[in-house]
Amino acid sequence: MDHEKVNILLVDDQPAKLLAYEVILKELGENLVVASSGREALEVLLKTEIAVILVDVCMPELDGFELAAMIREHPRFQKTAMIFISAIQVSDIDRLRGYEMGAVDYVPVPVIPEVLRAKVKVFAELYRKTRELERLNQDLEDRVRARTAELENSTAKLRESEERRTMAIAAGKMGSWDWDWLSGDWMWDDGQYRIFGVSPENFEVNPVNVQALLHPDDVDQLRKAIAEFNKGTRAYETEFRIVRPDGEVRWCVGTAAASADASGRVVRVSGVTVDITERKRAEERQNLLAREVDHRAKNALALAQSIVRLTRADEVKAYVNAVEGRINALARVHTILSLSSWQGAELSKLIEEELAPYSLGGQIKLAGPEVQLVPATAQTLALALHELFTNSAKYGALSTRSGRLAISWQADNDLLILTWDETGGPLVRTPKSRGFGTRSLLASVESQLGGQAQFDWRSEGLLCRLEVPLTHKSAATAAAQDKFETNSSPELQRASG
Repeated sequence: MDHEKVNILLVDDQPAKLLAYEVILKELGENLVVASSGREALEVLLKTEIAVILVDVCMPELDGFELAAMIREHPRFQKTAMIFISAIQVSDIDRLRGYEMGAVDYVPVPVIPEVLRAKVKVFAELYRKTRELERLNQDLEDRVRARTAELENSTAKLRESEERRTMAIAAGKMGSWDWDWLSGDWMWDDGQYRIFGVSPENFEVNPVNVQALLHPDDVDQLRKAIAEFNKGTRAYETEFRIVRPDGEVRWCVGTAAASADASGRVVRVSGVTVDITERKRAEERQNLLAREVDHRAKNALALAQSIVRLTRADEVKAYVNAVEGRINALARVHTILSLSSWQGAELSKLIEEELAPYSLGGQIKLAGPEVQLVPATAQTLALALHELFTNSAKYGALSTRSGRLAISWQADNDLLILTWDETGGPLVRTPKSRGFGTRSLLASVESQLGGQAQFDWRSEGLLCRLEVPLTHKSAATAAAQDKFETNSSPELQRASG
């Protein structure tokens, strides 16, 4: 749908980041204006009408907080939406400071394109709708004021009803109304009846009936509006909820304008009601998505941090390879989970992703039913499988073409039993001490998943048996996993020692 473009100001001292934001926001179809410093941003604001400001918190000279404070001091920009982008961990105090300066939201780095676009789009649409409502309300007020003096009351009501009906239909989910302050008579157009879920045939418009359709928590809004008009206020706007006769709750924005006689006494109040339920629901979905993305990003970063911290190697190259392998394993399982919208992952798919580099000449055989793993189990089990494959490729059956690997699994009473059976490889001896891969595998399976890992170092090849709960976890296991996600488990820390 065609609409009037609004201006979005991007403020950052790094050209590369500005270019990235332009690429992300380009598909919104709005006008993107860039500024490489706080002072340049202020110059742009004085010359251009800006709907949304996207500003980096950390900048030289004027940082994001200082820029926001200066912007808010100007009367024109007191309601301009500002979104902060922060590459550092923002504390609650910093967030409070930002909101006091006028920020409406925060976006952490790395920026997720979909989330950034959605946030900017919401505030751009809000700005556009606000401007439309201001224009409509001004037009309505001018017409009501002119007609009151020129036309008889009956003719004015008929003409205003028709014109407001046309305006509401053209603008979307809108309705208009008129209240004769002296006689108490109300007039609703078709759009107003439609928003409230009633019809002219079975609903009489009067204060008692209208109040009965308002949400109990929002009735005071009506009383407050009447009190404001009695004090001399000529325009009023508020958000409120209605409860339709069928029980459905809808969100609305109401804008009202009062007309007065020569003595200044209010004689008529006219207004526009806009149904914003879909916008409210979209905002709720967006907020939920943002919280979900934030939660999953933090978990992924915690796992990556633990991998980097706990990996040990005698040489830099070996360390880099080990870290890259484990991070890649984590990335692969995240790809699988994202394709399922984080509902879960098939065990066979995890195994196939890990064995892809090694499946040469039919060395590997798989056998087992379809087993769906919850995200937390899939992440931890993927890392455990990575350690087994890496160890086998270095020292076990996959290190030679004569070696064979059989992986089988079964699910019994919510317990996954996976068997890893190597044969035909180099002669195996029981290790005098466990390496980091083996110790981290034990720690992750036993501590994170509440399962068991058993190793049998047979001369013909390693036999490993993993037992992992599929659904239920004890309170102790859940607590251990939460601790791992924030600072790694004690078992895994001991394994790195």
